[in-house]
Amino acid sequence: MELIRKADSIMKLYVVTIILLLAVSAAGQSGRAVKTVVTDERPVKELFEEANNYRRIKYEEFEKKKIGVSKFLREQTERDQKQLAAKLAATAEARKNLKPDDLYYLALLHWIAENLDATSETLAKFLGQNDRTPERTQTARSLQVVVDAKQKKFDSAVATLTEYQKSEPKKPSESLRMNSELAKALLAEKQPAKATLYAEEAFSISRKLVADPTLRTVGLDIVYDNAMLAFDANRLSNNIERAEKALENLRLTAASLGNSVFYFYGADKLITYRIETGRKPLALETFVSMLAAATKELPLEGQRADAIKRIRNREKHYKLLGEPAPEFVAVDKWFPGTPVKVADLKGKVVLVDFWATWCAPCFDAFPSLIEWHTDLRDQGFEIIGFTRYYGQGEGRPVTEPEEIAFLQRFKTKYKLPYDFVVGKDQSTQLLYGATALPTAVLIDRKGVIRYIEAGTSSSRLVEMREMISKLLAEK
Repeated sequence: MELIRKADSIMKLYVVTIILLLAVSAAGQSGRAVKTVVTDERPVKELFEEANNYRRIKYEEFEKKKIGVSKFLREQTERDQKQLAAKLAATAEARKNLKPDDLYYLALLHWIAENLDATSETLAKFLGQNDRTPERTQTARSLQVVVDAKQKKFDSAVATLTEYQKSEPKKPSESLRMNSELAKALLAEKQPAKATLYAEEAFSISRKLVADPTLRTVGLDIVYDNAMLAFDANRLSNNIERAEKALENLRLTAASLGNSVFYFYGADKLITYRIETGRKPLALETFVSMLAAATKELPLEGQRADAIKRIRNREKHYKLLGEPAPEFVAVDKWFPGTPVKVADLKGKVVLVDFWATWCAPCFDAFPSLIEWHTDLRDQGFEIIGFTRYYGQGEGRPVTEPEEIAFLQRFKTKYKLPYDFVVGKDQSTQLLYGATALPTAVLIDRKGVIRYIEAGTSSSRLVEMREMISKLLAEK
């Protein structure tokens, strides 16, 4: 009898398993994925708050456990937040008869999950409801503008922005984001003339927000980003006067807040822009006038001294921009390729990267340099990594032959595919004004220096990549 009962149990389990397998197979054959939604009865607002607070809570946990937040960990945390938001959105969507507030928070969950289609669809449902608060209606409209801009639905974005502007309440932060995102999207689609209106509005709002202590919800970095947005939109529209006005407003805003770094950014960009547009004599006059202006416009002596030092440090670069690139001097080794003169590189776009093995910021550029070499070499792009003898290698003093051997191992270890040039001394660095490392110099097909910048950052690398594309397009 015991054997019969066991056999009967096994048979029942087998039948249940077959039924489940058939159900899964049928769902797959019908073209529908089997979607498991975990039951969660919490209000949709609470689901949103869980997803919205996820990163903050995780970072607090990392801090308590003394875990350093690396780039990998940050990216993983962001991915986990998106996955959590998508899961909670699926949970909310499975419910029937969602109220207006539920739709509002569901749209925000889709937004965190970066599901733009679902965000737009849910926002439309929310805005189609009658029972909604004015504040959430305006926030929903502002988010719809951003989503439409990202999806290149410009007519819809402009229509919703107009509706937002006619309604109340209006929040400066929402207006800033709508105009900024719309300008960025239009610039990406190579419509700078249309972008200028929104870029200038975003810049104007950001300046008001940073200047008013009662409204100060943005930092100068946001002001800078929108200044560059207004500058680029006007520059690409060939509106020189308005492009320069954006840079002047950036400089004056920085001065009013006593920020010497952003003051320098505004002054520096104005000088280089005047060189780029064929007005070098005016640019060099501007260099002198900016030194004088800094003494008047910045309120504190320390701020004035810092801005003046930064501007003076660029004097050599300003003089080199727009001029033929000088030949390398005192070169001792060139490997693995054959030494050539700078003049022989005409017809190519050349990036000279002044660097050193001990320079940590230099390492940040390596992935981009490798990618650019691989992707653009066939288009006539060349990279030269220029360093010199420092008498150090692998943490100890070395002879010159030992240093060359170390550089060869270094090149192999980091898989750097372009040529290395080793100078006997600092002569070539001084010729190019590369006294700070890294310094990047871009030379166009005619052998003329078109770009010189020191330092490495994500924005700097983007700027360099854009300039490389521009120079490669020139014939």
